[in-house]
Amino acid sequence: MIRIKNHKQLEIFDPWSFMSPIRRRILDQSWAGLFKEEILCELPVSKFKTFFNEGFGRPTKELHTALGMLILQQAFDLTDEETVDQLSYNIQWHYALNISEESDSAKYVCPKTLWNIRNIVIEHGLESSLFECATNKLAVVFKVNTDKQRIDSVHIQSNMRRLGRIGIFAKSIHKFLVNLKRGHKELFDSVEESIIDRYFSEQALGCFAMVKPSEARHTLVSVADDLFDLIEHFKNYSQIASMHSYKLLERVLKEQCNLNSSNDSKPVEIKKPKEIPSDSLQNPSDPDATYSGHKGQGYQVQVMETYTDTKDPDEKSKTLNLITHVAVEKAC
Repeated sequence: MIRIKNHKQLEIFDPWSFMSPIRRRILDQSWAGLFKEEILCELPVSKFKTFFNEGFGRPTKELHTALGMLILQQAFDLTDEETVDQLSYNIQWHYALNISEESDSAKYVCPKTLWNIRNIVIEHGLESSLFECATNKLAVVFKVNTDKQRIDSVHIQSNMRRLGRIGIFAKSIHKFLVNLKRGHKELFDSVEESIIDRYFSEQALGCFAMVKPSEARHTLVSVADDLFDLIEHFKNYSQIASMHSYKLLERVLKEQCNLNSSNDSKPVEIKKPKEIPSDSLQNPSDPDATYSGHKGQGYQVQVMETYTDTKDPDEKSKTLNLITHVAVEKAC
């Protein structure tokens, strides 16, 4: 069931009257007052509600609260646990999101629900709508001149561990085995015990971080052979071949190795480092990250913002400049 509160409806009694005049005035003049008065009602609730059933299922979190919570989490760079705490106890968040009741349904969200809300937004591309509604409203409120804008790129690093070639093979195999056991236990039991011992547990996986430089080449050949054997073992199982983690195995094999069909005893040949493409897999936990020869692993982000070309420093300091567009691209 869908819960949407009309935040434009006037209250007979002021729900914030319990606050002292000074504290109330400070809230009104802070970011919380701005968010409550100008941005909260602009959130794209009409697009978001289409992913819920009007008359079936448990009541949703109030949808303005759900979307506003996502914006504030990103604005203050909070973890999911920190976001839950802020929504539960921070009066600035309550004021910004216009939450005046004290029920758990209004002021509490479990981390799983927060994850689900964010996942819906990301999967259906609603993050751009959230960004645009807030930016457009701020531009109107502060009379920002959007005629003059500039764009620049910045490199951002993936929030994942940087892996060498051996690590990419080993982590990809580990990810596949974990997913295989979770979804297809009977097929997991058909995998060679030696491969399970080497790649399944985190403790065993840590051994690959201690490989000596003199043994690196031999170890790389060994893990490549294991990855190839897994691909061959499950290639005729359609339910396995469609798994995301299995497709990552195929991607690693294609990017890191050459196949030698004429030599059955050695079907896999490791590519030279210069032959590895810059858009190759950098970490199976972040398959979209690529490599820039100049700046390293991660992503390239195009950022557009308004600007003022006046020579008066005082006038510049009074002008609000807004980021109006962000586009994330591959680092390569």
